[in-house]
Amino acid sequence: MNLLHIKYALEVAKEGSLGKASETLMVAIPNISRSIKELEAEFGIAIFDRTAKGMRLTPEGEEFIEYAREIISKIDYVERFYKKGFSKKQKFSLSSPRSSYISDAFSNFTASLSENPAEIYYKETNSQKTLNNVVNKNYNLGIIRFEKKNDKLYKELLSDKDLVSEFVTEFSYALLFSKQSPLAKLDKITFSDLAEYIEVSNADAYSPFTKTVKQSISGNVSKHIYIFERASRFDILSKNPRTFMWVCPTPIDVLDRFDLCQRPCFENTATYKDVLIYNQNYKLSHLDKIFITSLKLSEKKTHF
Repeated sequence: MNLLHIKYALEVAKEGSLGKASETLMVAIPNISRSIKELEAEFGIAIFDRTAKGMRLTPEGEEFIEYAREIISKIDYVERFYKKGFSKKQKFSLSSPRSSYISDAFSNFTASLSENPAEIYYKETNSQKTLNNVVNKNYNLGIIRFEKKNDKLYKELLSDKDLVSEFVTEFSYALLFSKQSPLAKLDKITFSDLAEYIEVSNADAYSPFTKTVKQSISGNVSKHIYIFERASRFDILSKNPRTFMWVCPTPIDVLDRFDLCQRPCFENTATYKDVLIYNQNYKLSHLDKIFITSLKLSEKKTHF
């Protein structure tokens, strides 16, 4: 298939005659006529009806011209992209746990985007799905969360899957609740203090080794709200003083925005790690590096 012949056919279809197409293209009429005949022979169709009034598209020709326009449009795009300095589309993708400091980092990261075209993907999910997303290359970057005691198991898992891992943060889950909550008045919060409250939890958080929903850290709470998205949790916590949530440390500006209080529970001794992962053969992009810098800055705002 000769692209030049296709361009000739498009021009003839546009002008309705060989003569007018010849003037526009500055190509001799016999050359254009021969090119169209070669196209018709190649595809086994009659693209034009030759009439005394000019060149009229046949039904098959109309269909052919539609495809021809798409082909030439894509060729023009490629030429602009590679030959005329057309701005390359930036791409970024992240799969991560539902976490305020990661969301804060992502929001700050988006503010640094240039005017160039961009496609940005951000998916909040559990560690199992994040692993699958990165291994299958649906997402370039991932952040997984696991209990520190499973560090060796995860290192072996990541190595087996040819994934690079970079430490992000280490923490114990803190309590998050409204500043109007009676819990805010306690000097020291224990598990027993939480028994009469309502616990808000992410419902799909589980380990690839246990494959079970994460149970309450305190273990003695009988009232639960399970959510599969992150947006509503701050509204629930700020509007209902009887609710609380176990969270990784949250940036101070987020707490102030929703009038929330963050406190440790000294009976909670389990330590968790967040780790950035990506495929060994993947080279970090400029956008990736900007996000990682933003991630480190947001993580620093979480300590209390």
